[in-house]
Amino acid sequence: MSGRIQKQLNPDLGPVVYTLNIDGMSCGGCSSRLTGVLEKSPGITAANVSHETASGVITTNGSVSIAQVIERIESAGFSASE
Repeated sequence: MSGRIQKQLNPDLGPVVYTLNIDGMSCGGCSSRLTGVLEKSPGITAANVSHETASGVITTNGSVSIAQVIERIESAGFSASE
């Protein structure tokens, strides 16, 4: 699965959805913890993370870049790529 940007980064345009590959999750607890971390991050409005598919769909309000989302995932102890 490759990363995709559904809209250009611009808070005036509304939500931006990123689909990322996420590695380092070994159980449902990992994906739940990462989902919580992401959803508490400013600018991220929703996160659906799955350890089974090693991926995540992250929705932002348009003010967060894909690089910032990846940085947040990596700061939580996982790796992510487009």
